[in-house]
Amino acid sequence: MKRIVWNEPERVARFVAALTGEDEYRASVAIGLECDGELVAGVVYQLYTGPGGSLLMHVASDGTRRWMTRAYLSACFRYPFVQMRCRRVTGLVRTDNLEAQRFDEHLGFKREGLLRQGCTDGTDMIVYGMLASECRFLEGKHHAALARPA
Repeated sequence: MKRIVWNEPERVARFVAALTGEDEYRASVAIGLECDGELVAGVVYQLYTGPGGSLLMHVASDGTRRWMTRAYLSACFRYPFVQMRCRRVTGLVRTDNLEAQRFDEHLGFKREGLLRQGCTDGTDMIVYGMLASECRFLEGKHHAALARPA
């Protein structure tokens, strides 16, 4: 059974950090997805600039496609665009991670620029952005059922 994990940000952040090669994510919010009790995906949000602004979004999964449900993707995009009232979301992807580039572009992110030697090992990073007006996951049959638990 799949379950969206709203209230365990440290656990989800550790999962994402382990898969993205980060030591940790500080000052973050995270939403995960479990399948039969195991985390299979996580999204970490950082650097929120306030309503009307933006935040940075980090995504990681167990490598399977079983987590890419419309309900989970809707939850992951409704958090920044609806709950936090951001105008944009930013993602950073290594230039040598072609799978992540294809994934971001499939979701609707637009390539906006390049951070030369942006990684600690000197690899360049691509800047991806998505505006709220471009996000196809905000409307549809799943968004009404996604209210966060009290």
